[in-house]
Amino acid sequence: MAREKIKIKKIDDLTARQVTFSKRRRGLLKKAEELSILCDAEVALNIFSATGKLFEFASSSMKDILGRYNMHSNKLNQPSLELQGAQLQEENKLLKEKGCFQLVSLCKGKRLDLVDSEVTTQEEGMSSQSVNNVYSCSSGLPLEDDGSDTSLKLGLPFF
Repeated sequence: MAREKIKIKKIDDLTARQVTFSKRRRGLLKKAEELSILCDAEVALNIFSATGKLFEFASSSMKDILGRYNMHSNKLNQPSLELQGAQLQEENKLLKEKGCFQLVSLCKGKRLDLVDSEVTTQEEGMSSQSVNNVYSCSSGLPLEDDGSDTSLKLGLPFF
């Protein structure tokens, strides 16, 4: 005859509950010890009874095992190494693209500055020649370079 499965619920009878607790506690401690021996695993088991009494098993030092557990549980809040690596690669890619864009814009800026300075130089040369031509035509006197182009640059009237 096979045993019937019992429904898992709180045992109402106080003595029966205490007996069941003792038997299951011993079975749990035995399984923990077997696991540590057979699989060379570090096992720590804490059991508190309904009265608050502590029963514990540790395959090595309980402090060492709990320290490792606390250190590991703190790491669980951080992303995995693979995810961190992927995030770093993405950031690196974005920084490289940003650097390329800055370099291109810097190069374009230098080109624009060069073009602007060439245009300005050409315009200055043309305006100086026009002023010289107008002055020489109107006065008929030989042209002297008295820095008149400076007055044009400043926007002062030419006399």
